[in-house]
Amino acid sequence: MENKHYLFHSVYEITPLTMAILRQHKAGKTSTLIIEEQEEMVVEQSPTKVVDYACKFFGASLKGRQEGTRDICGITHKAPISIDPASGMYFFPTASPSSSNCSWIAHSHIDQVYKATKQRTEIVFKTGKKVTIPVSFGSVLNQIQRTAQFRYLLDNRIRYLQKHAVETVAEP
Repeated sequence: MENKHYLFHSVYEITPLTMAILRQHKAGKTSTLIIEEQEEMVVEQSPTKVVDYACKFFGASLKGRQEGTRDICGITHKAPISIDPASGMYFFPTASPSSSNCSWIAHSHIDQVYKATKQRTEIVFKTGKKVTIPVSFGSVLNQIQRTAQFRYLLDNRIRYLQKHAVETVAEP
């Protein structure tokens, strides 16, 4: 059973259970619908502010994560990010993060993607939950592929360091 909570004037923390951070626009006001495996929440902040806060919780800003993506795989626009690679939290934006229309999707929760009508795409998550976003099917497929490439490259870097620096410690 899904529960919907309204967290006005509070901050939401993204977790490995977070599947989507979706922009909502109702009655002239923008808010964010956060979809987790078992519940949904609405917060007053924009989706990009929610993502930036989560990045800062893990020691970087959204801008820093975007710069890291650029340095690792050369993606400069609508860059996917890793909020926390240790937890497998990789997200991609549906539009430019500077746009008020931007939502964020968790790469690891996607099961299927379908073309919907009028430049819209339906995303089916592994839980069976479905969302339809106002983004073309081709754009969503591209974002999924770019996130997979970034994830592969970053995970390889981390594994390499873990394998080759087992006995090296910055501070004993």
